[in-house]
Amino acid sequence: MNKLALTFAALGLYAVPASASTADITGVWATGSEGGRVEIYRCGAALCGKVIGAARLSTNPDLRDVRNSDVTKRGRRIKGLVVLKSFTGGPVEWKGKSVYDPETGDGASRGYLKLLANGKLEVKGCVAFICRTKIWTKAK
Repeated sequence: MNKLALTFAALGLYAVPASASTADITGVWATGSEGGRVEIYRCGAALCGKVIGAARLSTNPDLRDVRNSDVTKRGRRIKGLVVLKSFTGGPVEWKGKSVYDPETGDGASRGYLKLLANGKLEVKGCVAFICRTKIWTKAK
């Protein structure tokens, strides 16, 4: 009888990590530079991310995308700007259509998100074979 109870208890312990591994990365993330905050949210069946805060935005909420290499986009407001588009996959890794960094004006046509074991989020943007990676932390 004790072996049977022990077996069920062990099976119950294995079931907890399986459900916990289905990560939900939606919410607010600190980008690690200039006090940046990006909200990752559901956009249809995918995930997207938009700028909701930064140190420079607190002093100038009307800040524009002046560093964008596309002159026609330099008038866009930074606050609310979608910087992650159409990411699908999970529960730990996602692939997306684009990543944009308004801090530098650099964009990438392919993006990758990876939830690390320490709970941080690896955000990678790639153009051809050149990739740039940043590590974001879940905001409190």
